[in-house]
Amino acid sequence: MTRHGPVLPLWLCETCDRPWPCVVRREELLGEYADSSFTLAVYMGTLLVSAERDMSWAPPDALRLRFLGWLP
Repeated sequence: MTRHGPVLPLWLCETCDRPWPCVVRREELLGEYADSSFTLAVYMGTLLVSAERDMSWAPPDALRLRFLGWLP
């Protein structure tokens, strides 16, 4: 289990206090979903929708990049 989970509603990493998903969690997720990049994209898209609700003040394009822009 990761120690780099999100602190809601600001979506900051609970360990490194960086915007979630932080670099460490991104690497973990890529490893966890190595055999299914599509499933990872769906999962991150679902989290993006939640983050957009929690952070309605954040620019949508920035959130999209943050949650989906690093996916293969």
